[in-house]
Amino acid sequence: MRFLAPIAVCLLLAAPALAQAQAQAQPRLGARTATPESMVAQMSPASPEEEMRALVVAADAHPLGTLANPVRVGGPEGERAYLARLRCADGSAPRIGARREAGAGGFGSVVGAYEVFCGDVAGRVVFDMYHEEHIETRAPAGFTLQP
Repeated sequence: MRFLAPIAVCLLLAAPALAQAQAQAQPRLGARTATPESMVAQMSPASPEEEMRALVVAADAHPLGTLANPVRVGGPEGERAYLARLRCADGSAPRIGARREAGAGGFGSVVGAYEVFCGDVAGRVVFDMYHEEHIETRAPAGFTLQP
């Protein structure tokens, strides 16, 4: 037993050094191990502009104003401005119903939809309001846009 006491003392003295070495070997919980830019680069090798171009090409394979190809506008005011320019086939302004959430759209964001009425015919136009830089110049099928 006499020789166990020096071993116990050595272990007690070595414990803090061992704990420090382990702490240095593993990152602290919540510690950043990579920059945000490098994490984004790992997720998508394409630039944001290239990625958006690819999404637009894929969306354009679907009718404009649908869930797969929502009308891109900048915010709620962009939705209202687009609806103010929208015209029925006969040139009259459509009657606009309430806005409803419509799920995830073709660009990956939550979209909203408005019921639009041209006489007795009802339709729906889906908007993605997270495109501040875009001004849509096209109209959904069966509609026209005023300049």
